[in-house]
Formats: sequence, C-alpha cells, structure tokens
Amino acid sequence: MKKISFVIPCYRSSKTLPGVVAEIEETMQKLPDYRHEIVLINDCSPDDTFETIRQLCRENKRITGISLAKNFGQHAALMAGFHHVSGDIVICLDDDGQTPACEADRLIRAIEDGADVAYARYAHKHHSGFRNFGSRVNEVMTRVMLGKPKDLYVSSYFAARRFVVEEMMHYENSYPYVIGLVLRTTKNIVNVDVNHRDRQAGESGYTMKKLMALWFNGFTAFSVKPLRIATAAGVVCAVCGFLYGIYTIIKKIFIQPPGLVTGFSALMSVIVFMGGMLMLMLGLVGEYMGRVYISMNSSPQFVIREVVGKEAWEQADLTKEDTEE
Repeated sequence: MKKISFVIPCYRSSKTLPGVVAEIEETMQKLPDYRHEIVLINDCSPDDTFETIRQLCRENKRITGISLAKNFGQHAALMAGFHHVSGDIVICLDDDGQTPACEADRLIRAIEDGADVAYARYAHKHHSGFRNFGSRVNEVMTRVMLGKPKDLYVSSYFAARRFVVEEMMHYENSYPYVIGLVLRTTKNIVNVDVNHRDRQAGESGYTMKKLMALWFNGFTAFSVKPLRIATAAGVVCAVCGFLYGIYTIIKKIFIQPPGLVTGFSALMSVIVFMGGMLMLMLGLVGEYMGRVYISMNSSPQFVIREVVGKEAWEQADLTKEDTEE
C-alpha cells in the first residue's frame, strides 16, 4: 500500500489549519488504497499557529509538527518538511484553505499515470490583485530565467514522486527555490485542473518585500542569465557609445556652426546612463558573490526548534526500546 505525505508550511494560520487537516482526512478516507501522513511546518508564526499544530498532533497520530527557529520563508519551510516525510508521493499545499485538499486525488492520479510532478492549475484564482500581479511576474521570471515551458503552469499546490523530493533535498544552500529545484530535476511535469477558493480568514503572508526576495532567489540561485543579460547590456551600451562618438565627430565637422559650443547635456546624459548601467552590473555581480560567500559560510537553510507529534513519538519509542535492551 502506497503512502501519501502532505507537507504544509504554516504562517498565521491558526484559524484555517484545522479545516485544512480535516479536509485531508476526509479526502483520504475515500482513498482506501493509500496510507497517509501530514507534516505541518510552523515558519516562526507570531500568532498561536504552533499551539494549534500541537493540538492537532494530540488529536491525530498521523501528524508531525515542526517549528522553525525563525522565519525562513515558505520554500525553506517546505525543504524542512521534505526531510521528515516517508511517503511514496509528496503533496504540498497551502495552509489557508484556498488550495482544495479534496481534489488531491486528481494530483495522485496524474502521478500514478506516469508523471513525475503534477502542478495544480486554476481556471480562476481568488487572490487579491497584488497576489495575481506577483503570480504573473513569477510566471515570466520562471519562463525566462529558469527555462520553464510556456504551457506549464506552476503553483504552490503540487504532487511529486519520492525520487524528485529526494533529489531536491540534496540542495543544501541558503536560498532554496522549490520551482527551480523541480525544473532542474525532471521534465516529466504535467498540469491538473482544480478549483481555487476564496481565502477563509486572514491575509496572505507575502508582502512586496518577500515577493521580491523570492524572485531574486529564483533567478540568482538557479540561473546565470542575469549575468548574460548584463554582459549583453554592456555590449549594447559600448556600441551605442561608439556610434554616438562617430555621430558627434561628423556633427562637429560637417553640421555644427563654427564657434558654437554644444553637447554638454548630451554628455551628461551619456555619463549618467553609463554610470547607472555600471552600478547595476556591479550590484548584480556583487549579489552573486555575496550568495557564494554566505553558502561557503554554511548559513543554514532552516533551523528546527522543535518537533512534535508522530515523529517525536516514534523517536521516543525507539529510545525507550534501546534503553530496555
């Protein structure tokens, strides 16, 4: 009998999480051919989310609760969860109830039909305008920078085979980007149409700052295209400067009246433009070098403060057995 592992990063979700877990349990009762477990990762939420997770673990022996020592972000929380799953198929979904756990069977069916990864695709998304804008930017970024196929839709609700998750876990650097890890692991990825719901309570944990950091992680951790774009921009600027120099000489000799001094504003525009381009390129190179430096210093991808529930009980049982022996 195959096992399904549900991994849910949690942040400010004390009100919605019990409903998500209940929906998973109800869904899995309709799939008697599968066993399942649930891994809930508290990404250092400032509310009582982890207390809610503790209570859920006491009520359900299939749940493992993990609390991170600080807010590492959704993708790092997923990576932490991946290190505590044991299922043949891993399903990741959100904690706010917008990703319908009742339709997990569609993702499972896609995996059983031969796909390595199955992403949920929504006909209509019930996000705010800000989140929809962020999704569009993420779509363009993953396609241009990471080589995502144009017809592939990626989301936070997906299922993956065990070997995909194990390969993703080999990435130990400080800036995980789950979509990038999936795309570099396999090309056997499909979409499955599911419904998208209105948010049940609260607001999205993604701010503009967090979205910008996520996008930056994506194209600096898994692509060198920004460096190539900077190189191309440098070449274009050099060619434009050369052509402008020739134009200036021709204008000076053949067009400009004798004694008329011109060109100061044009010169300043060129200097400011070139200075801005140089600063942009130096900043980009510095960002790459900074990330290499942080990775060399072994900055943690995540730090687990506490584990409760299923895994903690199993570890306690093993310790007890070793003591008795």
